[in-house]
Amino acid sequence: MKKITIVFLAAALLLAAGCKKDGASVSTAGTKKPISFTFYTVDSVEDMPFTDPVAKKITEATGVTLLVDHPVGGDQQAIPLMIASGQYPDLIYAKGNLNLLIEAGAVIPLDDLIEKNGKHIKELYGDQMVRLRNSSDDPHIYTVGTYSVKTAYWRTDGTMQLQHAVLKELGYPRMQTLDDYEKAVKAYIQKYPTINGQKTIGLSLLIDTWQWYIDLSNPSNALIGFPDDGQWIVDQNTLEVQYKFLHPDAKLFYKWLNRMNAEGILDPESFTQKEDIWKAKIAAGRVLGLAYPLWGYGEARSSLIKDGMADRTYAYLPIMADGRYKCVALKDYGFSGGWGIAISSSCKDPERAFEFLDWMCSEEAQILVNWGIEGINYRIVDGKRIVPDEEQRMAETDPDYGRKTGVGRWAYPFPMRGPAYIDSTGNYITKDSPERIRNQEYLDVEKETLAAYGAEMWTDLFPSTESLGVSKHGAAWQYTLPPDANAKLTEADNYMKNALANLVLGKPANFEDSWQKIVQDLRRMGIEDAGKILTNMVKDKIKLWSK
Repeated sequence: MKKITIVFLAAALLLAAGCKKDGASVSTAGTKKPISFTFYTVDSVEDMPFTDPVAKKITEATGVTLLVDHPVGGDQQAIPLMIASGQYPDLIYAKGNLNLLIEAGAVIPLDDLIEKNGKHIKELYGDQMVRLRNSSDDPHIYTVGTYSVKTAYWRTDGTMQLQHAVLKELGYPRMQTLDDYEKAVKAYIQKYPTINGQKTIGLSLLIDTWQWYIDLSNPSNALIGFPDDGQWIVDQNTLEVQYKFLHPDAKLFYKWLNRMNAEGILDPESFTQKEDIWKAKIAAGRVLGLAYPLWGYGEARSSLIKDGMADRTYAYLPIMADGRYKCVALKDYGFSGGWGIAISSSCKDPERAFEFLDWMCSEEAQILVNWGIEGINYRIVDGKRIVPDEEQRMAETDPDYGRKTGVGRWAYPFPMRGPAYIDSTGNYITKDSPERIRNQEYLDVEKETLAAYGAEMWTDLFPSTESLGVSKHGAAWQYTLPPDANAKLTEADNYMKNALANLVLGKPANFEDSWQKIVQDLRRMGIEDAGKILTNMVKDKIKLWSK
């Protein structure tokens, strides 16, 4: 299947190249003449036809239609294949492979276009524009960055999640450490070994392909008080960077998983199941605990609500390895720049493509992609954008709401003003606001759980953003490593995915020896050298941003 996909992509790229040669070379910028741009996004896991109502409104406003392509089955060969062929889609979202495209001359610098025609880009990024620059050695801007420029922390998925039904049954016990979490799960399983006729699962993981970064890697640093810097831990005092699995406390999560597996609490299919199977278990209401952010299982949550099992949805908790650590779930990373959408050197009309990206930064576009269509997805009452109750119910209960309406579907990976941004009408640019979240989005069962813990919002249970400070370097996972360091990281990550699975599934008596072997193997691979390279990059980035 993978070979078929690669051959198809190669053919598509060659066809696109042929069309470009045969087509007119005159730019259509400044017009709404219909044009289609091919767009490859490394982060999509499904086909995304540009035909939903929001997409049609985008086309109506710009004349642009996107032909979206994405990896299939976790395939990581698309970007190298593009480079080998020398032919590229018009627009590319490559994340960490951006450096490969830059070195290959596959993407164009945007500096001049921004200066000349980037009205909305300038407005969106403002004094954060410098953070879009690549490096001190190569200070060009190659992407229109994704992720929020003005972030507010009114939401959190916590470090671990537990069903409301579990917390209520046990009288809303203290939930701060893995020990607290474990006691609650075991007590509930003992009382309810089955749910809806199926065996109760204490905790289920999804690590099928790239998901292992989310469900197996990220908790190891979150549970010991380090924010999400990808596979790295950055010391905020010294700015020294190390591969996270070399931190002596990173093992705590895996030692706990190892014991949970040995005691039958961990889903035995955690290391083999596919995403659809994992989601089906959640939707059946039989998975008590998760360590995955909501965006990864939102459809399953909607199914639970639709099927009358809202109590089987999850509370978002500040669980830590033990009492020594402080939860940093609400940490402000600042705007990191880095990853974003680039215009390729093969683009059929780069000025028109840039014009489209600039429009996506506009207030008009940001309201559209976040809220949808006025009169259908939202109304304006007394100057405020309001989502009607029926529309809100659809958003909560219909797993296909985003696909059908387009609401939220085209926000990522395009530029984002962010939830803290207030537009010219005095409204928040996204649907997020403390009042709306509390009054419209929270389920009754969520309000009940929060009241039991003396809180109004989930964020009330966590150390505040203000108390945690702002990350000096942004987020390290958005840094584009040079090829040699990236190769070491890839080698280490490939090793760790299997090594961690074997570690968790092994005998508890062998855990410490197995962990020491992992650390020794990582050092032999030279991952510490990659950490030194990233340390220099972090320091260079901070210097660049200060200019």
